Amino acid sequence: MAVPPTKKVLLSALAERVRQIERPRASSHGVFSFGFEAIDRALPAGGLARGALHEILGGGEEDGALAAAFAALILGPLAAEGGRILWCLAKADLYGPGLAAAGLDPSRLLLAETSREDLLLWAMEEGLRTPGLAAVVGETRRLDLLSSRRLQLAAERSGIPAFALRHRRKGEKAALSCGLPNAAASRWRIGPLPSIAQKGEPGVGRAHWRVELLRCRGAAPAFWEMEVEDGAGLVFVAPGVADRPLAKEEGSPLYAAL
Repeated sequence: MAVPPTKKVLLSALAERVRQIERPRASSHGVFSFGFEAIDRALPAGGLARGALHEILGGGEEDGALAAAFAALILGPLAAEGGRILWCLAKADLYGPGLAAAGLDPSRLLLAETSREDLLLWAMEEGLRTPGLAAVVGETRRLDLLSSRRLQLAAERSGIPAFALRHRRKGEKAALSCGLPNAAASRWRIGPLPSIAQKGEPGVGRAHWRVELLRCRGAAPAFWEMEVEDGAGLVFVAPGVADRPLAKEEGSPLYAAL
């Protein structure tokens, strides 16, 4: 049976009201843009909330470097605005030239190293309470509901964005990579794809990633294929798959530079 026009209008208004409620409260601090139109267009208010916790998953074993490189792409413009970035990690194995190639100046980092998971989460929370920081990053193996809720609340109060980088190390169970439900405002998964050699260019080609938005308040899941040119600050996004749901993945189209 067809729905009367009046009820259609009411249902549309109700759906819009629900979308507004689902938008993160942290957006009161504003958002920051990826700088990539295809991704920004899929996010509420055109970017990620500043006062919020965002989770980035590596696609598999030893994919921590990939998650860190993706985070560096996001953090580079934030660091350029001023302030330093607190990066909490269990082992001081960040590769400075790699971060610089992704657009993040290593001199803008403050490193906090601890092998204890509880201390790492504590350092992240304290960082979110520290004025003057541009962002807080933590390479954590555990992100349960309680810990993530504390980080989310601290980010909402200060307006400082937080990023939890999570990846499965060799021999660990896959559940560590996926994790239990948590309070992060968005969840991303970054995985490697075969590089595409460019005509006339030596080597194996540019870095090629699959970037998945698994969850974000006020946005639908989506994925993109990205190709990153080291040191040039150029990112190529496959526009043909930019707004498709995960279940409708098809072949890779041509790349367009943004």
